[in-house]
Amino acid sequence: MFCTGPSQAARELFVTTFLETGQMKFVVSLFLSEEEIKEIVGHNTMPVIDEDVDTSLIEVAADEPEADTEESFDVDAIELVEISGRTFFAKMLIINDPSRVKLATTYPWGEFGAELSKLVEDSGAIAGVNGGLYQSDANKGGIPYGIVVCEGEIQYNRPEGWAGLYLIGLDNDNILRIINIEGKTAKELEELVKTEGIRDAVAFQEEYSDASNHFVQLIINGEARIAEGLGSGANPRTAIGQRADGTILLLVTDGRGAAGHLGATASDLISIMKEYGAVNAANLDGGSSSCMYYNGQYEMTSVTLYYANSSWRLPTAFVVEDR
Repeated sequence: MFCTGPSQAARELFVTTFLETGQMKFVVSLFLSEEEIKEIVGHNTMPVIDEDVDTSLIEVAADEPEADTEESFDVDAIELVEISGRTFFAKMLIINDPSRVKLATTYPWGEFGAELSKLVEDSGAIAGVNGGLYQSDANKGGIPYGIVVCEGEIQYNRPEGWAGLYLIGLDNDNILRIINIEGKTAKELEELVKTEGIRDAVAFQEEYSDASNHFVQLIINGEARIAEGLGSGANPRTAIGQRADGTILLLVTDGRGAAGHLGATASDLISIMKEYGAVNAANLDGGSSSCMYYNGQYEMTSVTLYYANSSWRLPTAFVVEDR
């Protein structure tokens, strides 16, 4: 019905949504030719913002009153908010102190990763969301892709062969960095991590093709990315953003039929991040991997039926240090 029916919009939503999945991309090619898929993808893209993050736009707030107000900024505060959209439900963690946001990993790498709850609790954290690209076949989840940096140490570094690869994480000044690393060698990444002072980071991919449909940039230096057509499909999502005062925003949405919801599009993520004041924001790994854990319980679980009360196994997660 979606592929052969009269609705072009439904056909485009079908293609862009399924190309973002890890295991179900092949479904699209069962109904449409390679040329048809390429045409649809070409109509539903988002031009990349050709800018690096301007770190001068972020000034991490201190735990002290502003000069013209009696209210103080509670640097230790964490807020959990619920967000409802037309095709999704989401939750966002708002962390005032960006230094509390770290990366938890299962390094040294093995065949199996860990559920998000274990990554959070084993690292002594209070909250967390799934992180970057990884090998998700059969829900083993033990091997990341691209690059992983944890506490300044490079734990995984194999960027070669990945189109549109981005590094997403925090530097030693607690500023969110979103860096295009496509085409860089492992040695060049070692130098980048050192010179840019990257302390915790993962990788995700920006690619529009007949084989995949992924995006990273949402907002760069206050400039929201502009979607052409749908921009993306509708799926469960995980995203990270930062306000001008350093506050970190961790967002997770549902989708793929959970509670009857299709999921969130790139435009949805951009709108939410803008509404909550993000100066910079990026999309992380999503789909069945999207999940959130906070204060001893899952706030957002995997949309996969068999793991509907927990998460998939993961090699990395952005976690929030407990205090």
